[in-house]
Formats: sequence, C-alpha cells, structure tokens
Amino acid sequence: MCYYCGKSPDTDRIYRDSTCPSCGRDLKCCLNCVFYSKGSYRDCRESVPEEVRDKEKANFCEYFRYGDRTASGSDNLKKAQDAKNDFLKLFGGL
Repeated sequence: MCYYCGKSPDTDRIYRDSTCPSCGRDLKCCLNCVFYSKGSYRDCRESVPEEVRDKEKANFCEYFRYGDRTASGSDNLKKAQDAKNDFLKLFGGL
C-alpha cells in the first residue's frame, strides 16, 4: 500500500522512478519501505551506510523492500504506547 494514499500499486516490481498510479508520489522511498522505523538509527532497521535525508523522495537505497507498513506500524505504535502507560502506572505517573 502506498504510504500517502493507501492504494496498492498494480505491480510487483518497484523501481527508483516508480510512482503510485493513484496519487503520483514516489513509491521507492523510505516511507514505503518495510525497514523504515522512525526513531531508529537513521530511521531504518537496516544498517544503511548513508542516511537518506528526504524520506518522502525516491532514493537509491539497496536495502529497500516495498511493503505494507500501515498495519504493522499502527500495531507497533499501540504496543509502544501500552508499554509506556504500563511503565507510568508502575511508577505512579498515571
């Protein structure tokens, strides 16, 4: 699914110049990569040698793997929020 519009592209292969047929945004960008993880080192779970500064633009990252981040990303966010709430309850912060 495209990070921007939520539509699935009709192709199995994503190239650097691939764009979403629905919204026209770049598909090979960090925000559409399964390894993108905001807050991780260089916002990536892979050990990328160089930081990609503009996460919304197409790039040449060799680790890029297109995938649906929306469901897993929201699950991870909920888990992180639950863990924070449990921590705060334990130490009287909530």
